[in-house]
Amino acid sequence: MAKRKDIRINITLECTKCKLNNNKIKPGIMRYTTSKNRRNTPNRLELNKFCPNCNLHTLFKEIK
Repeated sequence: MAKRKDIRINITLECTKCKLNNNKIKPGIMRYTTSKNRRNTPNRLELNKFCPNCNLHTLFKEIK
C-alpha cells in the first residue's frame, strides 16, 4: 500500500520577542503547538498570541 502525505501537519510557534530578550525573571522561550493545512497555507505561519513570559500579545512565528 502506498503512503500518502498528511494534509494537516503539526507545527510549533515560537515567540519572537522572547528570542531577542532573555528575561531574567522568567527565563526561556514560549512556544505553542498547533496544526495547519499544508494545501491552504504553504508558507510559514505568523500569529499574534499571548506570551506569559513577556506579558504581552506578541508575534509568534512557525519554526521547524
